[in-house]
Amino acid sequence: MELRPIRDVASDVSRGANGHAVQDVLIVDDHPLICHALSVTLGHAFGLRKVRTATSIATAMANIAAEGAPDAVVLDLNLPDVAGVEGVIVLRQHIGDAPLTVISAELDPGRVTAVLAAGARGYVTKSLARSKMVEAFERMWAGEVVTPEGYEQAGRSDADELAALARDFATLTPQQMNILRLICQGRPNKLISYELSIAEATVKTHIAAIMTKINVRNRTQAALLASRARIFMR
Repeated sequence: MELRPIRDVASDVSRGANGHAVQDVLIVDDHPLICHALSVTLGHAFGLRKVRTATSIATAMANIAAEGAPDAVVLDLNLPDVAGVEGVIVLRQHIGDAPLTVISAELDPGRVTAVLAAGARGYVTKSLARSKMVEAFERMWAGEVVTPEGYEQAGRSDADELAALARDFATLTPQQMNILRLICQGRPNKLISYELSIAEATVKTHIAAIMTKINVRNRTQAALLASRARIFMR
């Protein structure tokens, strides 16, 4: 992405959920140094009132439950409890229209397309220079979609398909998402039942519901569709 030279953005009005200025940001990353660097950089550049941090989706959800939704979220895709688009889908259900930015060390065009389709405002790499990082967040918090330099956007049909898949997967309950993850790992129903401490009949009921929600006929199709949407990809 071509970015303008850095300037003082502390006085700019960057917008979060419902058009309000971004003052409260939640950073979700399990690397303490990354969390600290982002907290200092964004806090100083934008004069943020509050910067929260979480090391997993579970702790992020607990934070949101306790303190309310933030004005904006910064999310690493590879966390201890989730990996891939799942994190975007889960958080999007609890933060309304607040801008969600994915930050990653990897530049995988398919993954970029998938996270944008799932509702991310932008995708930035961790190797981005500080000035360009601040500029990227300024643009995203002003409403622009920002992608990494060198990213080639997928065709409209592919993007629309991924967006539709993300909406379907977003209808799954947390337990159904857990079961789908284990299906993708090749676990049989009996082992899923054991690992989640639920009855095998309950597993079968959830699987039937999953298939209905994402419009597939069997476990193999469900796993293939999850792979297509990069739901659990590491």
